[in-house]
Amino acid sequence: MMSPSGTETRDNMASTPAADVAPGDASVLQEKSSGHDDTFPGSSPADTTTTMDHDGEKPRRPSLSNTGSDRSGESTAAEEGGPPPADPFLVEWEGDGSNDPMCPRSISHGRKWAIVLIVSAASFCVTGASSIYTSAYAAMEAEFGNSRIVSTLGLSLFVLGLALGPMLFGPLSEFYGRRPIYLVAWTMYLIWIIPQAVAPNIATMIVCRFLDGFAGSTFLAVSGGTVSDLFSREQLQWPMAIFSAAPFTGPCIGPLIGGFINQNTPVWRWTFWVLLIWAGVLEVAIVFFVPETFHPVLLRKKANKVRAETGDNRWHAATETVRDGSGKDTPPHAPTDFGAVSRAIGLSLLRPIQLLVLEPMCLCLCTFTAILLGILYLFFGAFPLVFGTVYGFTLDQVGLSFLGILTGLIIGCAMDPVWAGVRARLSRKLSAETGVEGASEPEFRLPAAMLGSLCVPVGIFIFAWTCYPSVHWIVPMVGAMLFGFGIVLVFTSVFTFLVDAYPAYAASAMAANTFSRCLFATAFPLFGTQMYKALGIHWATSLVAFLTVAMIPFPFLFFKYGKQLRQRSRFARA
Repeated sequence: MMSPSGTETRDNMASTPAADVAPGDASVLQEKSSGHDDTFPGSSPADTTTTMDHDGEKPRRPSLSNTGSDRSGESTAAEEGGPPPADPFLVEWEGDGSNDPMCPRSISHGRKWAIVLIVSAASFCVTGASSIYTSAYAAMEAEFGNSRIVSTLGLSLFVLGLALGPMLFGPLSEFYGRRPIYLVAWTMYLIWIIPQAVAPNIATMIVCRFLDGFAGSTFLAVSGGTVSDLFSREQLQWPMAIFSAAPFTGPCIGPLIGGFINQNTPVWRWTFWVLLIWAGVLEVAIVFFVPETFHPVLLRKKANKVRAETGDNRWHAATETVRDGSGKDTPPHAPTDFGAVSRAIGLSLLRPIQLLVLEPMCLCLCTFTAILLGILYLFFGAFPLVFGTVYGFTLDQVGLSFLGILTGLIIGCAMDPVWAGVRARLSRKLSAETGVEGASEPEFRLPAAMLGSLCVPVGIFIFAWTCYPSVHWIVPMVGAMLFGFGIVLVFTSVFTFLVDAYPAYAASAMAANTFSRCLFATAFPLFGTQMYKALGIHWATSLVAFLTVAMIPFPFLFFKYGKQLRQRSRFARA
């Protein structure tokens, strides 16, 4: 899932001092909201000094009239030991980009929202596809003769694909842009649905489920960046809230849709034919209505245009390497060779592991969110047992039982302005104490997680001990709603805290979180059925509730001691 409430992600990254960036990673100062490590071509320690001064401030792009400007002042500044001068040939957006025809922020408001809705629908489709499959378990087992644990592999491997895909597609999008990756990956996603619909055996189904999740992960990894590309910080809250809700609600809607399909159609294969039609409609929308929005790619195009108009090859974008000392006859280029791409992919794999191993805050919070997502996917097996066995629900009614979690998720997402107000009050208090206007700390984002960490176990315990035929089915659904409310508070709070606490490595922190969550979501369903059969509904559900009780202290401890931990960290900002 993409980071919800990522309103300040771009600005946090843009304001990071160059000194906070490891050698070779000047690019991390660019857009970070795509949920993976953003390593741009041409970003080396040498490049850093051409695009940024010692204070981390980007120079203003000169007008075209400055093409032949006198650069004699550069040697004077260097001789006096001052900061290196701004590069007068650096191509940037005019102002904030809203009046620059090549910047995605300049397109009409209506078209921006259309793009947001399309990429949100695609993310919703992918996460919905992960769980829609569970409604076909019984029919597939009757046809293929396999066990429930084998059927569950199709769910687990799809989620594993969601975990692994961003490691490849994320870095590729930084080299080639978002749109080419969208088109290739979504076409792959569409194609791999077909063999699921016509699968002659369970082995084919399981393999294609993994490949489908791998391809579909693109929108979870990249499309949050598309939303941030389109809007300024002041405009970003509601578009990002809409986008962030999509991956959360998809898994809850999947069983509902699948339940109605399997209850009212003659064969389970219609589950995947409907999914194919859904994905096909989105493919058309992506092809015709989603343009390239990634700023570094568009700035390279703008630099090409300026070079063509002026005949001066010294003009270049920040992510381009200037050949042979930027002579007029040696145009800059953005290397996309295999070595550069493979290094970016390698870095996207290494950094998240470093953060999980070396950063206790990152490890603990990632473990917390991973357990919560694991429990959510565990419930895809538990709900049919509870509502089908205890209450005698039909397949479509079992799907409707997920509306409890969905309602909690929606209420939790709608409370985002409340937590923004809490953060603002804490910031004002800190400003009054320090005399620094606008002072803030990453820990100010954790109060939502503090409440959510309490709601989650309470909701699960209510669900566990009200699942009796003598108790109305609405009562366990209330517990499920409280669980959904709690997990969205924890997710949104932890996501934004990681971005704020690790600004130079925000994408890696989010990649670590995504990978750990998907890993737990892969594993939990595999033992869920056996656990429920061995322990019974009440104690099996209570066991996972006790796991969440153990996680309660984390947001409280980090709210109080997070600053001290950050001061000792090699990755977090002090």
